Amino acid sequence: MVKLASEIINFFESQGCVVITTIDSRGFPHTSCKGMIKIEESGRAYFLDAYHGQTFKNLKSNPSASATAFDEHRFKGFCLKGRARLIHEEELTENIVKSWEERITGRLTQRLLKNIREEKGHKGHPEASLPKPKYMIVLEVEEAVDLTPAHLK
Repeated sequence: MVKLASEIINFFESQGCVVITTIDSRGFPHTSCKGMIKIEESGRAYFLDAYHGQTFKNLKSNPSASATAFDEHRFKGFCLKGRARLIHEEELTENIVKSWEERITGRLTQRLLKNIREEKGHKGHPEASLPKPKYMIVLEVEEAVDLTPAHLK
């Protein structure tokens, strides 16, 4: 694992969700959005998934994965590459689920505030209908890539 700079940790923790990429049985990438729970300086990142879909299936057969977050407005982003392991639903602690619920509440609040300001977005509140998390992805980060173009750093 690599030690992560506070800039990377703060950036990921400020995101509502991140894009997780896994590899399917044919060798093709699969991407999906997941909820960020926590990221540690030691190089471990935690994400919750509300479904047992393609990401789950891919990680069961190939632990290689990446997590990407970006801020289009600031033209900044990072990609964390590494190996993932799965923590199943029955192993999720009350604190982990509570952390996820707090992040979902924060996302709902942000969407509501943007809707009040009449910013265009989803007309409903899709976070409110998400099911309880099915499992957690623990990414052991082996490489952190700064996606910001070199001339803008």
